[in-house]
Amino acid sequence: MDKKEPANDISCGTKGQQAIVCKIMSEKTTQPAPRILIIDDEKAHRELFRELVVSLGFDADEASRAEEALEIVSRRPPQVILLDVRLPGQSGLTLLPVLREKLPTVPVIIITAYGDVRDAVAAMKIGAVDYLLKPVDLEELEAIILDYLGRETVPESRSPVSLPPLDDVVCISPIFRRVLETAYLAARSDIPILILGPSGSGKEVVAQLIQRWSQRKDRPFIVANCAGLPESIVESELFGHIKGAFTGAHTERLGYFRAAQGGTLFLDEIGDLPLPVQAKLLRALETGEIVPVGSERPIRVDFRLLAATNRDLKALVASGQFREDLLFRINAVELTVPPLKDRPEEILPLAEFFARRFTQRPVRFSPQAAGCLLAYSWPGNVRQLRNAIQRACLLSRGEIILPEHLPPDVAGALGIAGEGISNSNEGRLSAVERATILATLAECGGNRTQAAKRLGISRRALIYKIRAIEAQLNPTGDPSDSRSGLET
Repeated sequence: MDKKEPANDISCGTKGQQAIVCKIMSEKTTQPAPRILIIDDEKAHRELFRELVVSLGFDADEASRAEEALEIVSRRPPQVILLDVRLPGQSGLTLLPVLREKLPTVPVIIITAYGDVRDAVAAMKIGAVDYLLKPVDLEELEAIILDYLGRETVPESRSPVSLPPLDDVVCISPIFRRVLETAYLAARSDIPILILGPSGSGKEVVAQLIQRWSQRKDRPFIVANCAGLPESIVESELFGHIKGAFTGAHTERLGYFRAAQGGTLFLDEIGDLPLPVQAKLLRALETGEIVPVGSERPIRVDFRLLAATNRDLKALVASGQFREDLLFRINAVELTVPPLKDRPEEILPLAEFFARRFTQRPVRFSPQAAGCLLAYSWPGNVRQLRNAIQRACLLSRGEIILPEHLPPDVAGALGIAGEGISNSNEGRLSAVERATILATLAECGGNRTQAAKRLGISRRALIYKIRAIEAQLNPTGDPSDSRSGLET
C-alpha cells in the first residue's frame, strides 16, 4: 500500500521546510495595520493625533504641507486621511480634490477651527466624508476613524491607555479617568490645553499631571493665578519689566514667562485676563517671543501653555471680554474636570487621603460621618472636602471622626437629604444608605446585631437591607460575581 502524502502538515519534513511553510502561512493570515495619514501644519496637533492613532493599534504618517502629503500618498496609500483646512501654501480645500482623484475610496475627515464651519461645509460638498471642529474631541475622533474603517469596536491590537501610578491622586470614577486618559495622550506633545471645570474641582492637579507626563517634566512648572493679579501689574508679572520701566521699577523683573523657560506655564483663571494682556499672550503663542514692559526688544521664550478657567469663554467672546483668536489658540485640547458630586465614589477615598495628610495618628470615619460626607453636595468640590477634613482632624481627639467634627452644613446633610437608615423594607437602597451600612458592618467586624444597634434599626431590617445590597452589587445572581463581602 502506497504511503499517503500528508497535506498541509508542518509536523513532517525538515526544519527548514517547516520554517518556510510557517512563514507562508503567517504571511497569509497576518493583515497589515490600517494606516492613517495626518495632514496638519502644526506639529503639536500632528503629535496629538498620532498618539491617538498609535493607541488604537494603527500606523500613522504625518505631513505638514500639501506637497509632502501627496508624496506620502504615492508611496504608502492610507486607509483614512485627517486633513486640516489651513495649510501653508496650498490649503486643505485645494488639496482635497487632488486626494479624492488619487484615492477615490479613501475617506477624508476635515479638521477645522471653531468658527470655520463654512469651510467644513464646503469640504463636505467636494468629497470630505466628515468634519471635526477644534478643539477636537479625541473620543469622537476615535469613533469616526473606527466607523470609516468598518470597525464597530476598538481592535484587539489596541494599546490601552495605561496611566502611570497615581500615588498622590485619587481617580476611581470612570468619568474622571477618561479626563486623565485624554490628558495623558495630549501631555506628550506641546499642544496648548484648556482645562475647564468648577472652582475646586482639581484643575491644577490635572495640570500638574500633564507636566509630570510631558517631555518637560524635569523643567519648571510655573503657576500664575490671573484672577489674583491686580490689573495694574498683571502685564509686568507675566512678561516682566526692565529697570526704570515705571515708577518703582528699581530692578529688572523676569516675569512668569521667562521663569517657565523650557518648562510649563499654567495660567489659572485665564478668563480674568484684561484684553490688552490677552493680545500680548496671543503674540507670545504665535511668535514664541515676549516684550517686557518698558522694552522694545523681543525675547525668545520656550514654554508649554496650560490654561484653566471656571468661566464660559465662548460667552466671554460673545460679550467682547475675551479674544476669539486667543481662544482658538489655547483650546487645541479641552479637558473638563467634573464636579465632585458627579464622582461620588471618590468622596470617601479622598476624605481618607486628606485625613492621612493632615494627621499623624490613624483615624477613620464613623458610619454616620461617612454618610454625611456622601450625602452632602459639595458645591466647593474637592477643595471644600479637603478643608472639611482638615477641620475634622483638628477637632477630633480620638481615632474616629464623628459628624460633630465636620462643618455644620456637612454634618446636617443626612438629615437634610432625609437619607438616614430606616426600618422600612424598601426594595432599593440609596448610595448613601448602602455606604453607611457597609461602613458600619466593617466597624463592627461583620457582627450584624452590633451593627443594627449602632444604626438604630432591628436586626431583621438590617438583614433585609444586606440582601438588598447583595442584589444591587450582584444583579446577575451569579455567586461568583458577588463582591459585596457580606457573607459573614
